[in-house]
Amino acid sequence: MSEMTQTAAKPRIERSATASRTYTIFVIIGLAALILAPMFFYPIFLMKLLCFALFACAFNLLLGYTGLLSFGHATFFGGAAYFTAHVVKEWGFPPELGILTGVVGAALLGLVMGFFAIRRQGIYFAMITLALSQMFFFFCLQAEFTQGEDGIQSVPRGHLFGFIDLNSSTNMYYFVLAVFLIGMVIIWRFINSPFGMILRSIRENEPRAISLGYSVARYKLGAFVMSAALAGLAGGLKSLVFQFATLTDVAWQMSGEVILMTLLGGIGTLIGPIFGAGLVVTLQNYLATSQFPVTIVTGVIFMVCVLVFRRGIIGEFYASRLGRKLGFEHRR
Repeated sequence: MSEMTQTAAKPRIERSATASRTYTIFVIIGLAALILAPMFFYPIFLMKLLCFALFACAFNLLLGYTGLLSFGHATFFGGAAYFTAHVVKEWGFPPELGILTGVVGAALLGLVMGFFAIRRQGIYFAMITLALSQMFFFFCLQAEFTQGEDGIQSVPRGHLFGFIDLNSSTNMYYFVLAVFLIGMVIIWRFINSPFGMILRSIRENEPRAISLGYSVARYKLGAFVMSAALAGLAGGLKSLVFQFATLTDVAWQMSGEVILMTLLGGIGTLIGPIFGAGLVVTLQNYLATSQFPVTIVTGVIFMVCVLVFRRGIIGEFYASRLGRKLGFEHRR
């Protein structure tokens, strides 16, 4: 019996080792590509892509690993953009403290919104997040510090740690890249921690998690706040990259956009949202000056992906024969 168990476990160990090697190779190639990217592409475009990739990964932390569909994540993204822009421009905060302010503000918004939203499930949860997000949108429309429909403009990038000039596009890009990588490491560590395993069990079978004695509401709230904080990190970065924060950042369309990015790439995968964000941002960038309507093209691509790639593009790759051969496993 012992020999049979060892024989059965051996292929699993080999697949795990293969997956580990594959991930390592992909990570090295990805890092090299990101480091060299400013030599071949417009830095502002790359920074926008990284900001939205981090935003999509933060949203995926809630949807893909906890099973909670939020229609209000623009609150955290746009709220942090406003907070960061305000304290940097009006209070003279350095960029690192400005972004930290945005993250803390987004986390507090997530705590308040999550406190009310997690009391419901399914479509009721989604509708509560949408309603609260719209309330925050109208607050930003009326509040004095947001400057209404004009938004906060001419936000200074300042000097990182007092001596790195972020007005240089190259310096700003590598700062955004560093923050993006830090955010991805946090997400990876979070989903592979015992806390993340419990979130997956809640997603798969919430009644069973409750029967095992877990405080499901607290775990959901923790995931909601973490997702909000990381979305705020992306929003704060975005406000420094483009040097403004507007109502577009907190509108419900922004929440829909990040849902689209995540579903296109593949929920429940680490790099799926990055791929989805890259696809959407690239389409927006290259179709903006053409006669093709961006929203219609994006909608068509989304419909095709829903019909052909039901797990998302990266999710289908993981589930394919090649993905299994490389040792990948798609988990939702």
